[in-house]
Amino acid sequence: MEFVFLGWPSDGPRLELDHRRFAYAGKFVMRSTGKAIVRTGDQTIAAVSFSPDRTRDDRMWIRYVTVEETHRGRRIAPRLVGATVDRILAHDFAVVTIAVNNPFSYVAMSRAGFGFTGETTGIAEVVCSTDVEQEPVRFRAGMGVVIARAPASPAERRYAATWMRRDPPSPCPRPELVDGQ
Repeated sequence: MEFVFLGWPSDGPRLELDHRRFAYAGKFVMRSTGKAIVRTGDQTIAAVSFSPDRTRDDRMWIRYVTVEETHRGRRIAPRLVGATVDRILAHDFAVVTIAVNNPFSYVAMSRAGFGFTGETTGIAEVVCSTDVEQEPVRFRAGMGVVIARAPASPAERRYAATWMRRDPPSPCPRPELVDGQ
């Protein structure tokens, strides 16, 4: 697997993903977000998009994360997001933020170094940030909010219940992003 940085929002990278294989595929065509991907050979298997906060010059938002269906559950997303966070923070941003709406994403982003801020959005999402330590009480509180705010499938409820009894997950290793196209 190769972790590739495609460019900053100002570079206008465009990425076409097959909507049958990737959630949010249409969001990656936009040129207003930066992007990074994971690929094997010439095939993209995961992608992340990000853009600056409109109210804080020192903050970048992770906008969308998607992993091709057959590669889910392999911790590719937290590794890709973590590597992207490292690149963003090295580029003079102080904090990276993401909003998540399901327990799987919440745990994955905890593995990428995000902690629950205590904030929510108006669309059933909890806000997580790299400047918040994900200690056990805060982690479980965030999971409780995730499961209470959004309609959850039985699988999501079981997954959340398991994590409500556990400490936050250990961070995933962060590969280095290579520049590419």
